[in-house]
This record gives sequence, C-alpha cells and structure tokens, in this order.
Amino acid sequence: MARMKLQGKRALVTAGAQGIGLSISRGLAAAGCDVFVHYRSSREAAEALCAELNASGVRSACTSGDLTDAAECRRVVKDAAAFLVGLDVLVNNAGSLVARRKFDDADDAFWAEVMRLNLDSARWVTHAALPYLVDAGASRGGASIVNLSSVAGRHGGGPGAIAYSTAKGAMLTLTRGLASEYAPRGVRVNAVTPGLILGSAFHAQHTPDELQRKIIAGIPLGRAGTTDDVARAVVYLASEFDGFITGATLDINGGVYLM
Repeated sequence: MARMKLQGKRALVTAGAQGIGLSISRGLAAAGCDVFVHYRSSREAAEALCAELNASGVRSACTSGDLTDAAECRRVVKDAAAFLVGLDVLVNNAGSLVARRKFDDADDAFWAEVMRLNLDSARWVTHAALPYLVDAGASRGGASIVNLSSVAGRHGGGPGAIAYSTAKGAMLTLTRGLASEYAPRGVRVNAVTPGLILGSAFHAQHTPDELQRKIIAGIPLGRAGTTDDVARAVVYLASEFDGFITGATLDINGGVYLM
C-alpha cells in the first residue's frame, strides 16, 4: 500500500545519510519515492547512498548544509525542490542530544545550541518547504510532513537530557499546530517518537552500554529498537496523502511509554 501511494512522490530527508535517516531514505526509495538527501558532514556516506539509490532506478541527489543556520535551511530546500521539481514529502530527521547536561549546568549558550539543532532547524526547513508542499496538496493529492521527536519529549528524558527533551516535546506541539493550520491545504503533519534505537550514532555516542542495558530491562518487548523499526513508521505516515491521520504521534519504543 505504501509503495502504491508513494510511487513517484518527491521526498526530502534531513540528516538522511546515517543511522535512522539512512534507513528512512532507503525506505522511502523502496516505496517508490525520488529522494533528496541532506547531510551535514557525512559526505562519503551521502554520496554512497545516492549512488546506491540511483543504481536501483531511483532518482536521488544530496547536498550538505548546516541546519542551525536559517539561510542554509532555505538553500537546502531550494536545492531539493529544484532537483525533484517540487516536494511531496518532508522528513525532519536532523537533531542531536549534543551532550548530557543537568539543568544547573545547561547555560544559555548550550540551551540555544540544542534548540537550534532540534527545533529551529525543523521550523526553518518546514517554513521553506511549505510552499512546495501546499502546491502538492492542491495538485498532487496531498503532501506529508513527518517530524522525528523522541520518547524523551514524552516523559522528560533521561539523565542530563532536559534541554533535548524540551526541544523534542516542543516538536510534538509544533506538529499538532502545523497539522491544524495546514490540513485545509492538503498537508498532513505527523510525528514519531523513537525510544532506544541501536545502530545509530546517537545512542552509540550518548548512551553508555550500562545505561543501554538498564533501558532495555525496562522495555516491555524486551529489546531495543532498530533504525528500520523507525523507518517503517515514517514511510507509513509519509504515505498518508489521502488518509485521515494528521496531528498524530506514533510511539516506537517497545511499550516504554504507554498511554
């Protein structure tokens, strides 16, 4: 079903060359999308991914960009829309914990850095992409935005993650607000909240093995997630052009956060 709906659609994935973003880019391509991949510093990985996708018959290209800069966000979107001749799907995947700091140690400069990377970047990219998405909403059966939040945005985060969890909680509010504002214009906006996802640089860098084991012990399904677990959910939400899902948050955490 996702392949049929996404066939020929045009997708931009931020931070789409590594970890969760890599699996999302591959998942959208497998479902029929042409894919434009943004990366910040992983040039070799991005170029290898695009070569892989092009060899499989998917139109793909990539560009670098610092999404903590509003002008760079606009330029990345412009490059993507020029290559793809418009946009149908936007996946706001870029983000990072940056570092673990407790509230007392999170000074203004650190707080601002975390917000720029995890919230402002998505706001700037989305703002630049919306004219193309609204056009697709009117002329191509709808458009979709999928925002990557985190289970930290649901429950407040683990040790030293208060700035990150605040940004990711705000991402969920941004998702609901955009969904309400742009539903009449054919753009659906949803979010996913991954939990512990192994196989990504995020937890390899910021979650020591002992903490990983502690988290896994509390997961009802008894295992950590994979990047493909997240990608499948993103592809599903991205495919909802004529569906009835918008403003929703899909939890991908093995049952850690139950409502």
